[in-house]
Amino acid sequence: MDARVVVPQQDRGGKLKNEAAQQRNRRVLGDIGNVEAVQVVEGKPHAHISRPITRRYHAQLLAKAKAASENNENLVAQGFEDKVAVNKKFPAKAQKKAVGKRIPEDVVVISDDNEVENAKTTNPRERSSRREVKTLTSILTARSKAASELSIKPKGLIVDVDAADVDDELAVVEYLDDLYKFYKLTEDESRVHDYMGSQKDVNSKMRSILIDWLMDVHKRFELMPETIYLTVNIIDRYLSMKNISRKELQLVGISSMIIACKYEEVWVPQVNDFICLSDYAYTGNQILVMEKEILQKLEWYLTVPTPYVFLVRYIKASVSPDQEMENLVFFLAELGIMQYPTVILYSPSMLAAAAVYAARCTLNKIPFWSETLKHHTGYSEEQLRDCSKLLVQFHLNAAGSNLQAVYRKFSRPDRGAVAYLTPAKNLLAQCSSN
Repeated sequence: MDARVVVPQQDRGGKLKNEAAQQRNRRVLGDIGNVEAVQVVEGKPHAHISRPITRRYHAQLLAKAKAASENNENLVAQGFEDKVAVNKKFPAKAQKKAVGKRIPEDVVVISDDNEVENAKTTNPRERSSRREVKTLTSILTARSKAASELSIKPKGLIVDVDAADVDDELAVVEYLDDLYKFYKLTEDESRVHDYMGSQKDVNSKMRSILIDWLMDVHKRFELMPETIYLTVNIIDRYLSMKNISRKELQLVGISSMIIACKYEEVWVPQVNDFICLSDYAYTGNQILVMEKEILQKLEWYLTVPTPYVFLVRYIKASVSPDQEMENLVFFLAELGIMQYPTVILYSPSMLAAAAVYAARCTLNKIPFWSETLKHHTGYSEEQLRDCSKLLVQFHLNAAGSNLQAVYRKFSRPDRGAVAYLTPAKNLLAQCSSN
């Protein structure tokens, strides 16, 4: 409480000035119920102290007054005969030393009752030692806490992957951690669960054929990599909400890619281009009607964290990855989103982390999983093994599969021909043995 209390003054005749005003002030303070007056030691003259009487200072004054009364008894009990003799020889000096600072009279203090009571009952020597001296227990506790924090997050082993981008305003380094925490929290909102049981005329194999065809369309139009991931997300979310016939499946795929292009691309392919690629199976009006229906079903909710969002971050967390490493990660991730079980069983962030882990195992990057990757992904090596095993199995079967779009794409020299790399069979053996 920041109330300023007026201390009543005495004149030479001993009468109070402004008696009526002082009584009003005291009546108001009396209503508060926490008025406290400090008594002065007898035989000492009154002195005006300009220092404000705070709660802490008031507690110090009470403690010193109590210590003065117990001083002689404590000295005799402890056997300090020499100090007792000095006090007897110089009583004025002993009295001055025991009393300390003079305490004013008629000082009104507004303080907490509990705080004043604690100040009266607590030994002043114990209170002062707690403030000034650190006990052995507190030191050991602090060291134990520091050691436990180091064991949980070994900061020396976590590399600052954003150090090179601090001066780049477009990198928004100061917001990255918060952004990816938000992505992890909201990824389940746009994640679909097993919906093929509700589809009567469509199965998971048809879905894979559709995604494989869209991969070729994506490559022919030279679209951004974000577009194909958003396209797959839109398709799965719509199919989880609406039952469609087999003839409408390709129409859903075309309309979903047009929506994704409008969201991600600077240059958007025309509807007539998709009509030609679909061999005139649908008219332009059918595509536009389906596009509108999809947006209504999804409630125009298109800003979702796809696996691509996490792939970019996790590849960077690999610490100076080369181009071969980056191409292999995207190869495994695109094999993953093309298969229905991978999308249903694993979240986008786990799929991205598993692609990075499988790529490091394939390229024999030691260690396979570092503290930096664990810190940024939030997944341990054990949590990623099942999903990584699935991606490596897709890599192993890619050459002989009927769905060749992703395999052809990453067999080209501009992609480092990473599809020809030997899959991480040691990871498969390790997972099967466990």
